[in-house]
Amino acid sequence: MYRTLKPLLFQLPAETAHGAIHTVLRGVESVPPARAALDRRYGVDDDRLRVRAFDNEFPNPVGVAAGFDKNAHVPRSLAALGFGHLEVGGVTAERQPGNPKPRMFRLPEDRAIINRMGFNNDGADEIGARLDATPLPDVPVGVNIGKSKSTPLDEAADDYRYTYERVADAGDYFVVNVSSPNTPGLRDLQHSDALREILTELSEAGASPLLVKFSPDLSRDGIAAGVELAEELDLDGIIAVNTTTEREGLRHPNRVEEGGLSGAPLRERATSTVRFVAERTDLPVVGVGGVFTAADAYEKIRAGASVVQLYTGMVYRGPAIATDINRGLLDLLERDGFDSITEAVGADL
Repeated sequence: MYRTLKPLLFQLPAETAHGAIHTVLRGVESVPPARAALDRRYGVDDDRLRVRAFDNEFPNPVGVAAGFDKNAHVPRSLAALGFGHLEVGGVTAERQPGNPKPRMFRLPEDRAIINRMGFNNDGADEIGARLDATPLPDVPVGVNIGKSKSTPLDEAADDYRYTYERVADAGDYFVVNVSSPNTPGLRDLQHSDALREILTELSEAGASPLLVKFSPDLSRDGIAAGVELAEELDLDGIIAVNTTTEREGLRHPNRVEEGGLSGAPLRERATSTVRFVAERTDLPVVGVGGVFTAADAYEKIRAGASVVQLYTGMVYRGPAIATDINRGLLDLLERDGFDSITEAVGADL
């Protein structure tokens, strides 16, 4: 069905099409029989896919990255599509409209998306109340926390803490996002002193499990310093990576648009960063960037990722992507003689 709908959706502006998909999923969200039907169609239940990481049990390693469900409207619908976890947000302390439209662009020839959304979201108060009032799925739900655009960098720690305290009761894990390219100055917070202040503030507030998400554009020395800081502060995991501002090798005319690039062109760089991080820490790593197929996911798992996330892949592959990847992972485990995903984590290190 998605093969039929995709050409029609791709005639719409990217953000409009995303909104249309969300409208359908929100309809499913409130209808238990519809969610059950999706679960029967898309669920892959196999103990070999189960993973334990940062104090959570994942029924499978394939998750939805932050940005798809910014306002936590469709967590149960996404779980019914076969995903083993999902991450809502980015959530900011203040309600934000984001950057002017258009702000999301497809690059079909490159199987990529450029976005400059700017952390558009309903704000911590509203999203926190929604999460508290909504029955959540039986898969881990993470909350991605960003900085409000109007907050000065030297007040960032308090801003992150405010957001955390409003979503604290609902999240199964929490992610410090200091790596989006679409909030001015945000990526400056990846440097150790500023990041230390934010992470310390959140740790003192009780944020746990607590993860940090790095940019692929950060230097290797910068990533290494971030890994050392994560270990020093006893964080629970690292997400590698966010979107990139690099444009090398792109063909589609939309490559000139400003914003963060996601999708297939990021795959090798993201996997390399996963490997770089995993070689330097025993903390669980979440691999993100260019996951379209089981082979893409398996590559990151063997490079050291305990679980993976995707967003752009769903735009190009459709709602069956988690099902296809999980079934393909079972075939790859059998091919390589592994009894579980956990055995395959870091096999190439």
